Amino acid sequence: MPTLRSRRSPLPVIAAALLLPLAACSSSGGDTASDGGGRLRVVMAFPPAQAMSPYGDDAVTLSRLAVVEGLTSLDRDGAPRPALATSWKRDNATTWTFTLRDAVFQDGTKVDADAVVRSLTAAGKASPLPRVLSDVRLTAKAEGADTVRITTEEADPLLPQRLANPSLTILSADAYQGGTVDPAGHATGPFTLTDVKGAVAATLTRNADYWGDKAKAPGVDVTFVADGTARANALRTKAVDVAEYVPISQASLLGDGFVHEFPSARTNGLSLNTERGVFADPAMRAAAREAIDSQALVDGVYEGRADTAQGLLGPGVPWAAKDRTAPTDRAKAAGRAEVAKTKEIVLATYTNRPELPEVATIVQQQLTKRGFTVKQVVREYAQLEADALAGKYDAFIQARNTLLDTADPVSYLASDFTCDGSANISQLCDPRVDAAVGKAASLAGTEERHRAEMTAEAAVLGADALVPLVHERFVQGYDGDRVQGVVLDPMERTLITADTHIG
Repeated sequence: MPTLRSRRSPLPVIAAALLLPLAACSSSGGDTASDGGGRLRVVMAFPPAQAMSPYGDDAVTLSRLAVVEGLTSLDRDGAPRPALATSWKRDNATTWTFTLRDAVFQDGTKVDADAVVRSLTAAGKASPLPRVLSDVRLTAKAEGADTVRITTEEADPLLPQRLANPSLTILSADAYQGGTVDPAGHATGPFTLTDVKGAVAATLTRNADYWGDKAKAPGVDVTFVADGTARANALRTKAVDVAEYVPISQASLLGDGFVHEFPSARTNGLSLNTERGVFADPAMRAAAREAIDSQALVDGVYEGRADTAQGLLGPGVPWAAKDRTAPTDRAKAAGRAEVAKTKEIVLATYTNRPELPEVATIVQQQLTKRGFTVKQVVREYAQLEADALAGKYDAFIQARNTLLDTADPVSYLASDFTCDGSANISQLCDPRVDAAVGKAASLAGTEERHRAEMTAEAAVLGADALVPLVHERFVQGYDGDRVQGVVLDPMERTLITADTHIG
């Protein structure tokens, strides 16, 4: 395990990997950030993995940069509020009617019912299917120019929250030309994506035709840098104004004025491949669970800026603790001698979240102590995602926001742990889990649904498909005396908004 000293070695002036992208962005048109009220410079952790397609994790990046919008948005409590739809009503168990606001796309065309139908239909036909649609099938139909009727195959009490998901963004017709989906210049947010330099940089400009309050900053120059120390360095040397996900190891070096810590709905977990390899055996999964010491991770990696694992849902989901039930029907763990006879397992994680490689090192040590032979694979997330989803690793460590899809964990449970789940890295297919998740999804009452979700959590934990490691706290970096309007969002959908500016 790396020592505290090695992780706090003196910072260089700026990482060489950051120089080129910063230079490319700072040369773009418009005022510089030093002009006060000028262009924002933002460094983000996750380079585009799908060429800014809204149907994968790039959609969250577009949302965090205030480029895209859906019919609805979410307030701080996860309740739906108007966005491109001004109002909605539930006609019956499976049908809702949404009334659209008067707005235009960034290319000047009008937001109308046909555009909404086109966008939602395209999302439903995307491959792979966006996670938010993994547990629902919807059909949209125009009812006049400014009214859309949306029907689901089964009752979906969370539809207004679901439609706030960035993967269900509404784009103009020209976004769908040529067999790809291109949000650049075709969305409705306060900032327009005007240029993307591969996985290196992007340029945003103020959308002068935005339906709401116009952006205070004339634009945003974005760099994508997976290396967390480089992001922290860029902030410390004032090469950027906002640094996404400051590494825990750099937080004390930056100081309280630049470090903004807040609770999250993110759980870091060890997904175990339940379909093939060593962990297809429930006894081996149970042995892996028993090997994990969460407190050692909190102390050794997160320096106290995390919470020990309680379940799939942590303190960032405040109601979870009171409704939690103990896992049942867990397999008896294999002994060390039996474990030692198994073949080598491959443990993978990604570098975009700088703590995860250190977590993987400690987890490797803990599993080795139990008798497993472990090989690590550590790369950028974009280089691992396809293989992880295809079940090519025995174990995979990921940091997962449990409220990201609908602000309610039922979508997370469905996408990550059901037989047809689109993000099912553990390859779990258990009828008990599917039934428990299905019951939770069918319930309209909030408290009743929450209790059912915790029953589903107990079923997943009982199968040892995922071993919770820690519950993260987020650290975003910016000068609180100089940069105004950065949003600290536990659901991670918002960072830069129309109100974000140099004060």
